[in-house]
Amino acid sequence: MENVSTNGVLTHLSQLEVRARSPGGPETQRSRVKELRAEAEELRGLREQLKAEIRALKDPCFRQHLQELRSSADPRPSEDPPLLQMMCRQLDLKDLLHGHHLIGGLDAVQTRQGRAVCVSLQTTYEGVFLETFNLELELKPRVRIGRHNIPPFVPLQSLAEQSRLQTDPGAFLSTLSQHLNAFVGRRRQLQLVKEQHASVEVMESNLPCSILVLLFTAQTEKAAVLCTLEYSDHGSRLPGRVVLDCEDKQLLKSPEWRSCCATLMKTPVHRALARMKKSSLIL
Repeated sequence: MENVSTNGVLTHLSQLEVRARSPGGPETQRSRVKELRAEAEELRGLREQLKAEIRALKDPCFRQHLQELRSSADPRPSEDPPLLQMMCRQLDLKDLLHGHHLIGGLDAVQTRQGRAVCVSLQTTYEGVFLETFNLELELKPRVRIGRHNIPPFVPLQSLAEQSRLQTDPGAFLSTLSQHLNAFVGRRRQLQLVKEQHASVEVMESNLPCSILVLLFTAQTEKAAVLCTLEYSDHGSRLPGRVVLDCEDKQLLKSPEWRSCCATLMKTPVHRALARMKKSSLIL
């Protein structure tokens, strides 16, 4: 019995020794704790380094010095220190975000190495995408109009002054977009008149489509009626003034023809002509 007990104790001690030397044993755990402490100390050091870099980035003097380094540095980015590359990239992104904020979130592409943005102004009419216009805004040293393909009859400088381009570029671009959409809208209406109303003759129109003269025939009297539409507000797709002229003066005094002026001023011209034709006023 005594021999059996001794063997049982020795076996148990042997198992404890093996367990102590196993990967999950106390020695391994103490070694793992040391590794984790060392790793935590290294991470704390990295954290302090990042805090110092962030404070440096916020320093105006440091940013100015960095800009000087960027301008004088070799253009080959692979030879720049990684930290300098990161800082330069951050400043580029800040400039781009600043420009994107200024233009009100419109589609923009960075140009002139971050000193300007090219804005794309998409125009539509009745859900159909039409022409795209591009305008470059120079951001430095001040906001001003650069290259563009805006039609020459659009008063860019006047709109810039009225919308206070320097302090609110977003308002300027919004007003400009309104003018461009109004222009292509009027032009599209003229195109639809030619396509949908063969009996209506376009006598005159100008490049901005701010003047439109039409000739149509009254269905009852078979008399020719000259219609002049004046778009005094270039930011609108509807005319501000409509004048009807006919040799038969009594014809235009009828209630039906008097209401035509109101219809033409409140409705796009191609739709107004369709209503007039449906009401048997014109051929």
